[in-house]
Amino acid sequence: MYLTYPFVLSWSMLEAMACGCVVIGSRTAPVQEVIEEGRNGLLVDFFSPEDIADAVAGACRSRQDLAELRQAARQSVVERYDLTEVCLPRQLQLLGLAN
Repeated sequence: MYLTYPFVLSWSMLEAMACGCVVIGSRTAPVQEVIEEGRNGLLVDFFSPEDIADAVAGACRSRQDLAELRQAARQSVVERYDLTEVCLPRQLQLLGLAN
């Protein structure tokens, strides 16, 4: 579960995704920047305890069916946030230290 009301996204969600966890996140702006519903994670209404409980119970019941979603979660993080291939080169470019 990763519930956050519009605030800064933490690395913990990305780390969980990189480990291939099924992440059930709140349908809020920072989470939606990373999680695409049903592709690399699941989204729920932050203000609906019923929706949250249903999503968690459903994920527990469907563990075997979520293998592709788990793999896509990891792949999303690798493609967008890998330190040596993505993040560091972009930071160096912002600082004018790389082309």
